Amino acid sequence: MSAPTGRPPIRVMIVDDHKSVVWGLERLVESAGARMTVVGTANSCADMLAGVGAAQPDIILLDLDLNGQNAGDALPDLQRLSQAQVLILTGGRDPQVQHEAILKGARGVIGKDESAELLLHAIECVHAGEVWINRMMMAKVIGTLSAGGRTPGADAEAVRIASLTAREREIVRAVVHNRGAKSLAIAHALHISEHTLRNHLTTIYDKLGARNRIDLFAYAVEHGLAAG
Repeated sequence: MSAPTGRPPIRVMIVDDHKSVVWGLERLVESAGARMTVVGTANSCADMLAGVGAAQPDIILLDLDLNGQNAGDALPDLQRLSQAQVLILTGGRDPQVQHEAILKGARGVIGKDESAELLLHAIECVHAGEVWINRMMMAKVIGTLSAGGRTPGADAEAVRIASLTAREREIVRAVVHNRGAKSLAIAHALHISEHTLRNHLTTIYDKLGARNRIDLFAYAVEHGLAAG
């Protein structure tokens, strides 16, 4: 699948302390064709920070464990040097370390055991401004932000909203613009089945903490999700 005409490829930087893993990830990104391109690689935090300026990536695939060093500790310095979004690629299973990386600015976490297709999809989603984390971790992040004394209405809701996919945002807008319409009519407007609409709405309710379409309508209007 080629990138749409006129859209530049997503610039990806790969950071992992195993050269064989870096080689494999380079081949994977290249397999996406015109959609993505590798602009740099690094095997340590120091190499990453030294090379990110010249590479100018859009996305940094970052292994959390770099020769025993927690790469999450380098995120504040990385953010001062680059506007790139960070997608954590890890073989570790410690949710606390992954959670801390999200709080320090990473936009997603994906396991090294996930499929190639899912990894490429995660890169595209994070590049599009979405957050790539599972629901359990999202709940933990929101709870930490609230307990930490930050304004829940700003930080926590930003995490919730960022978790919506482009299609889910489209469905929210359709619900708002067709307030009072039956589900079948909304599904028809979206060119999907009523069953598919219900499945999407269940996921959206879960992400935003809404109970029903009335809650969703109020939430969307309050947080500016009705525009478009």
